[in-house]
Parts: sequence; structure tokens; C-alpha cells
Amino acid sequence: MDLHLGVAAGEGRRAGLERALRDAVRDGRLAPGERLPATRQLAGELGVSRNTVKAAYDQLVAEGFLTARQGSGTRVAALPPVETGAPGEREPARAPRFDLRPGSPDVGAFPAAAWLGALRSAVTSAPALAYDYGDPRGRIELRTALSGYLGRARGVVAPPERIVITSGYVQGLALLTRVLDGGPVAMEDPGLPFHREVVRRHGGSVVPLEVDGRGAGTPGDCRAVVVTPAHQYPTGVTLHPERRRALTEWARARGALIVEDDYDGEFRYDRQPVGALQGMAPGQVAYLGTASKTLGPALRLGWMVLPPHLVDAVADTKLHSDHHTESLGQLALAELIDSHAYDRHVRACRLRYRRRRDRLLDRLGSRARVRGIAAGLHALVEVDDEERVLARARAHGLAVGRLGDHWHTPGAGRPQGLVVGYGTPREGAYGGALEALARALDETGSALRAGLDP
Repeated sequence: MDLHLGVAAGEGRRAGLERALRDAVRDGRLAPGERLPATRQLAGELGVSRNTVKAAYDQLVAEGFLTARQGSGTRVAALPPVETGAPGEREPARAPRFDLRPGSPDVGAFPAAAWLGALRSAVTSAPALAYDYGDPRGRIELRTALSGYLGRARGVVAPPERIVITSGYVQGLALLTRVLDGGPVAMEDPGLPFHREVVRRHGGSVVPLEVDGRGAGTPGDCRAVVVTPAHQYPTGVTLHPERRRALTEWARARGALIVEDDYDGEFRYDRQPVGALQGMAPGQVAYLGTASKTLGPALRLGWMVLPPHLVDAVADTKLHSDHHTESLGQLALAELIDSHAYDRHVRACRLRYRRRRDRLLDRLGSRARVRGIAAGLHALVEVDDEERVLARARAHGLAVGRLGDHWHTPGAGRPQGLVVGYGTPREGAYGGALEALARALDETGSALRAGLDP
């Protein structure tokens, strides 16, 4: 039998024999139905004990790789064929040379040294119970730290007992949808289509809520409304004060819920950030925040500040969803906030992204109008024909967002634009990305003036 027994470091002879036999079965060197040597014979060939061979055979019989019958010996089992890609299946799309798609921060700016220090401090001081199953609402250390931070940074009324820690905004939105137990949910139009799908997949029905230059309007007969009041995505407008008051009055009158997505509320560049809507109506607003834009999506840490009547229901739903969010990251984030390293990092990011937005405006010049306030990690660039510009952008290796993808019902007559995410590129690639965008706009304009189809 063609069998090479190589024992890896830290691996015993029996484990090495099991691995070698598995590999031989998987790659076809041992064909289905083929009879294996008797244990005594194989032991002599390999220079191992008979008990080692017998234990390996028994293990692989239990796993289904081999079969053993009295009088028939040990044979190779017939395994299902290994699945491969279908003939003609397309290869994965190549990553763009330049990436200005929205949704992510500059992950190269992740504060690795500060995070390691916070994690080391948290692990050193953590009680033994921190490594056990935890409260579905999250670690009290992080909920306490967030209570203070959200109060001073975003004006949120956030007692620790009303905070639930999640693995990100998407989980928070899904939990609330399940707690509401169906019914229509108003969501901004335009808005992120992925979030609409999250609501649908967890039992809610979605109705569009028109957005104009003053932000989202007031919904009709709905159980809840999801809004981005500080910096609407993707138009970039701020909810007008009159609209804020009208929305909270609507929620009070109907007993409805406002879900506030404060995805990038810390990043305002021309003035002090507008406080969270939750501060006006803590009993009607579920405030959702996340570390994905400030630190990085890899951490999977988010938080909900809930009206009192929803805390127990949301905590119970989370308990039966994933039990609780991992604890060590929570402890590290609490340490980062309490040491004010989180504030320092946010300030540094705010300066970096402000400079990036300024560079975007300078490079575009009079080529296109940029809509929205000076905030966040994206800008909406108005264009006459999205498809033409996107085709030119792809030719230059540039990926960029498209406003048309964000409408509830795309169609003719809708405003058109590019959703440019200036947080995504690494610092060294940002200049090249802006050049590619400028060339795409220039070439599209020249082609349109000449009556050509790019």
C-alpha cells in the first residue's frame, strides 16, 4: 500500500497514521472498496505497534472513511465526490485598483497599539467570571463606560441598565424587528438596501419614507421608523429641527418606535456634531451605535440604548439568538473609553477624514456638485448619467458607489449620483483614487458634449 507515515511536530504515531490514511482516501490513492492490510501486516511495514494500527482503523471506521465487517476485513468506504466549481463558472471578480465605495473606515488607521494595551489591561484585571457565559445585555464595564461617553459625546440619555451590547448595528436592527413581531417599518428612501433586507428577513415589511433637503419626512401608519438623523445615508443631509420635533411627536401619539442609526455621528467637520435624536425622546427612540466606523468592522461591537419597556424583550431575544456578545472585546473597549484613548483616536480620525473630504472637493472643483453636510465618511456627487460615469470609472480601475442602488424602487426620473466613500482607501492610495475619479468625470463630460457613447 502506498502510504507515507509522516508524524508532524506534537503529533503522535496514531494521529499521524490516521491523517495519512484520511489523505490517501480523499485523494484517491486508496480507492473505494479497496481492502486494507491486516493490522499485524501494516504494523510491521510501518514499524509501529499493532495496537496503534488497530486504534487508527477503529477511529476511521467511526468517522466513516473505512468499513469493517467480520470475515471481510477493513475496506475503504465509498465517499461522496468532492464538489468542485461548475464548468464555466466565473472566477471571483478582481479587486479594483482604487476603491471609493462607501461603508468602511480606513482600516489601516486602526489603533493597534492602544487596543493591545487596553486588551492587556482588561485581561489582567478581569475577574474569572468574565470568561464564563455572560449577561445577554453585555458586560457592565462596557455599558457603564458607554453611558458616560454617549452622554457627553452624543447627548444620549443612556443609563447602563438600558444599554444592550450587540455584535454590530445589523444585529441590533434584527433584534428590534423580531421584538416588534411584524408590521410595517418605514425606512428612508433613498437608504441602504441591505438594511431593508435585514428587516424583511426578520419578519418586518418595509415601506418607503421620502427624504428631501430637510431629511426624512413623517411616516404614516407604521409600527416603527428607521432614520439616520445626524447624517442621512446616502444624501448626507441632517434632519431639520422641525422634522425632529414632528417625528418624536408622531412616535408619542402613536406609541411607535423610532430607530436611530447613529452610524457616524462623531464625524462632523464644520461645527459641533448635532446631538442624537434620542436625547429629545428617550422613551420613544432606540439609539443604535457601533465601533465599526470609529475603530473597524472587524471588532463586531455595537450598542443599543433602549426605551425602558423594550430592554427585557430585546435582552431575551438576544439570549436566544447568540446568548451574549464576546466579552474580552467588550472589556477592552471599556478600557479604551475609560482611559480616553478612544476619544483621542476619534479626534485623530476626524481630522484625517476632514482633510480627505477637503481634498475630494478640491480635486472635483467645478466638475460636479457635492451634496450633504461636511461630515461622515462619504459624499454624494451629483452626475447626469450614473452608468456612463461608472463605466469610465471601471476603465480606470476605480470602484465607487451608485445612488441608483439605494432607491426602494429604482427607475427613470430619479436623481442620479455617485456615493463616494473617502474613508476606505489607505492613505497612500487616496490621491490615485481621486485622480481616477476626476478622469472618469472629465471623460464622461467630454463624451456627452461630443455626443458619443462612452
